[in-house]
Amino acid sequence: MRPLVDADRVRQFMRALGGEVRETTRVYLVGGVSAVLLGWRTSTVDVDLKIIPDEGVLRAIPRLSESLKINVELASPDQFIPPLPGWEDRSRYIAREGKVTFLHFDFYSQALAKIERGHVRDVDDVNQMIRLGLVEPKQALDLFAKIEPELYHYPAIHPPTFRRAVEAAFADSPS
Repeated sequence: MRPLVDADRVRQFMRALGGEVRETTRVYLVGGVSAVLLGWRTSTVDVDLKIIPDEGVLRAIPRLSESLKINVELASPDQFIPPLPGWEDRSRYIAREGKVTFLHFDFYSQALAKIERGHVRDVDDVNQMIRLGLVEPKQALDLFAKIEPELYHYPAIHPPTFRRAVEAAFADSPS
């Protein structure tokens, strides 16, 4: 088992990846990596990310993952829920390393995907996003309403159950 990934190791990975990639690329960091970089968690098991475009980065990841002893997974909210309108514009800048721009994947997308998954740690992450002002409950509910008609594209989601979970997550939060 590889060691947990803390903020220093995430930054080391970002520098190494930036040194490898030769074309302009955006890397969206997701989940535990965002939590670690923003300080509400001290570590995470792996680096989840989405890459646009991915060709040069995909070639570098296996080598960097092995040399840095970091688990890297291609995982993003749009694999689990419909993409939220405007997600790219809401993705927050982290840093630029070489030709790679690193961003936090849109926190509204992350929050809704975590609610859909429903693990205890996910619920805590959503609460932290609200507490830190990364997600505003009313806007999260509005964005959910925009993707709700598209949920049929994700057969693992039971739309009424998902709706109840979203409403519960944001109902008691200050707007």
